[in-house]
Amino acid sequence: MGYNSIYKESLFEGKNIIVTGGGSGIGRCAAHELSALGANVIIVGRNVEKLQQVSTEIEEDGGKVDHFSCDIREENNVKVMINEIVSKHGHISGLVNNAGGQFPSPLAAINQKGWETVVRTNLTGGFLVAREVYTQSMSKSGGSIVNIVADMWGGMPGMGHSGAARAGMVNFTQTAAIEWAASGVRVNAIAPGWVATSGMDTYPPHMKPYILSLKDAVPLKRIGTESEISSVICFLLSDGANFVSGDCVRIDGAASQGSRVWPLPRAKNSESYNGFHRATTPKIFQDVESATKNQNDS
Repeated sequence: MGYNSIYKESLFEGKNIIVTGGGSGIGRCAAHELSALGANVIIVGRNVEKLQQVSTEIEEDGGKVDHFSCDIREENNVKVMINEIVSKHGHISGLVNNAGGQFPSPLAAINQKGWETVVRTNLTGGFLVAREVYTQSMSKSGGSIVNIVADMWGGMPGMGHSGAARAGMVNFTQTAAIEWAASGVRVNAIAPGWVATSGMDTYPPHMKPYILSLKDAVPLKRIGTESEISSVICFLLSDGANFVSGDCVRIDGAASQGSRVWPLPRAKNSESYNGFHRATTPKIFQDVESATKNQNDS
């Protein structure tokens, strides 16, 4: 059993595609789907063990993969890493700028170090990787870049540092799409809404009720899957999106379009798409499913 992608198997045959933050969550899922579609995937992250685990998974599934450990917040490290990738694999056709991280906190409680750490991770790091991929490879032969941001339109209460960084990444996406177009480089972004990933298990216990209630604020009345994010990434990297650049696609079940005036009744006819054969449900949702099953059995 392999990845059940909606795209043809040879879509990215012979193409080198980098996925930062490829050791878990959306990055891991995208790496698997891209590999299943023929790409030589290069996953990047700081945790070597996670990278090795995902590499083993992809190899077991018959895919092609390599991994590099790098702190993308350090300029020289990024320069050296991209040089090594290009020297080893050749032209980089695609980049999924997925690496990121933040912690929940109101603005008044964020100190300078915490603010700068999140901005360096979610904005500066993404810029450095994209710039080096462009200057060392894509400026010569073209390519496609997909930056992963978040729903920060209208503010991001509780994560203002991440919201500011993500907003900056959207503007960078728009600027790069113009400046790099002459080289045949397309630059887009996606803004995932609430998605069931392993990252949800990293938040403190007091946020559990909030996480479980997220679906109630989504017009489709559910949260998304990693596969539903990965499929849009694959489209934007593909030739089918050759006239799409400088855009940001919101993948959130219309949550960012919601209005407090319009009620959100129970939804129907919206089934989750999950093509990722190695997907794992976050523990917080496993606990709910288990409790529900026990109630039904009793």
